[in-house]
Amino acid sequence: MTQQYLVGETSVLLAELQASGTDPMAVRELARLRREAETGPVSKLGWVALRALELTDVLCLDSLRRGDVIAFARQCACGAELREFSVCAQLADV
Repeated sequence: MTQQYLVGETSVLLAELQASGTDPMAVRELARLRREAETGPVSKLGWVALRALELTDVLCLDSLRRGDVIAFARQCACGAELREFSVCAQLADV
């Protein structure tokens, strides 16, 4: 995989996760992580992915607390895609 592909796919996955978010603080942090993925060194993508997965837990818990099944399902799907991509691209051992 090229570095450009890794950056682009990470950005797309973070954008999907950000769009699924309902917690304003987590959404802002995901936006910051997306900028980091797009502008920072490729060597930081693993850290960005791990932090985004931590935020996925926050979003999912928030959705569960509010009883928002649709948001929860979407966030789970986004998190699963991000995790699978991170493992396959060898960005992180999660």
